[in-house]
Amino acid sequence: MAFDLLDTLKNLFSSEFSNKAAAQLGESEGNVQKALGGIVPTVLTGLLHKAGSTGDAGGLLGMVKEAASGEFSKLSDLASGLPAGLMAKGSDILRSLFGDKAQDISNAIASYAGIKPSSAASLLQTAAPASLGVIGQHAASQNLSASGLMAFLNSQKDNILAAVPSGLGLAGVLGHANLGDIGKKLGSLASGLTGGLKSAADNVGHAAESASRNRWLWILILLLAIILLLWYWLKGCNERPTPPPPADSVTTAKMEDSAISQVAPPPATRESIKVTLPDGKVLDAFKGGIEDQLVQFLQDPNTQGGKDKWFDFDNLNFKTGSAELTEDSKAQVQNIVAILNAFPKAKIKIGGYTDATGDAKANLRLSQSRAEAVVTALQTEHVKPVQILGGEGYGSQFAKAPADAPDEQRKLDRRISVCVREK
Repeated sequence: MAFDLLDTLKNLFSSEFSNKAAAQLGESEGNVQKALGGIVPTVLTGLLHKAGSTGDAGGLLGMVKEAASGEFSKLSDLASGLPAGLMAKGSDILRSLFGDKAQDISNAIASYAGIKPSSAASLLQTAAPASLGVIGQHAASQNLSASGLMAFLNSQKDNILAAVPSGLGLAGVLGHANLGDIGKKLGSLASGLTGGLKSAADNVGHAAESASRNRWLWILILLLAIILLLWYWLKGCNERPTPPPPADSVTTAKMEDSAISQVAPPPATRESIKVTLPDGKVLDAFKGGIEDQLVQFLQDPNTQGGKDKWFDFDNLNFKTGSAELTEDSKAQVQNIVAILNAFPKAKIKIGGYTDATGDAKANLRLSQSRAEAVVTALQTEHVKPVQILGGEGYGSQFAKAPADAPDEQRKLDRRISVCVREK
């Protein structure tokens, strides 16, 4: 399923948020919802305008990643209303997007929704970092480059611009005859970046091809020399007598094989089962898998959520060395969303872990990126924002197998887990 930025943000600002925000601001919930309906596409349009006007794709990528790393973990606080942390960051982001027009934007929202200008400002200051944080998380999970981010925004622009209420007069505030001009400028810039990259790649390819033609003869000579040397070396090796093995070598090999098999026995064939949820939905899963364990835990009246209630994904994988989920991982992500929908009081946190090999700091960064990628994947499948309490990477600090252990042992430390904080 393609990532829909506008739809994701609409789900983020739920009716629960509107209710709490309305009470805090002294406004009606209906007017707050109307304001948010204009604020979300307005903030995104400001980002499109900045992207198309400045052409600074690298600076734009840095901005959304900073919003994601600094403020994204606070989005779970939206369930309680207007988080102070987001609002403090929001003022700076609004100035960056709209410059000295930020106050005009706020007044336009207030007039459109029938709320106080101060209320419109508070909602804008909350929505701006939240919106950029969601984009930054998507960029990180997909490993988007600066040009990749521009292409992503270009793919979303039609939905965003169409969602801006006509009564806001946003095009005029931003200095355009109509919102379509913003889309055209961004589209032209994104196409130019893509074309430039293709041209550069073509030039590199032509140069490599030319160099290859000029060097083929030398490579052929070198290969022939290597073949002759190998033949001479192998001939000499074959003439040497093979010494007898030590008396206990066979015994030692058997002991090593036995030790390995005891520590990491080959996995048994997994039994496929059907897991039925309280709302009647039936999931395809494995016996003893995360779906089976999680549903049993949530249904048991004698269990409680907490920081020590962890369940490991068992059918979730990433492309090697990256935080990009494989295509076959979507099924288990969708199953977890279905479980959360069936247990609306449940709240979870995602944890990422690596084995003990490699650099500890790099492992920590990778585990954090992977945990955040799973959070983004759950949000893309429209899980209720209040049920996701963020993602955290723990790197190799909880790895049980040493770095020189067989891979069968170390792979147990490479995992993504779900912590049930509330049920």
